[in-house]
Amino acid sequence: MILTDIMKYIESEYKVINNTPCEICGGDYEANELEILVINDETYDICQCTCSLCGHEKIFEFPAPFLNEEYLKYRNNIN
Repeated sequence: MILTDIMKYIESEYKVINNTPCEICGGDYEANELEILVINDETYDICQCTCSLCGHEKIFEFPAPFLNEEYLKYRNNIN
């Protein structure tokens, strides 16, 4: 994937979050924390969100096919 494809992919994740109403009050979710996890050898963007009205927390999980092993090795070496 090229950079513009990756940006479109991430933008689509935020569209999903912004278009998902809170299941408690119907309010809007705001992204608080984003992390990358490897689950069963697959990379995922995990986004922790909080409702702006009632404070209900929800975790969104998106596959991240644009992250490959080389990126993960690089990331682990930096930390």
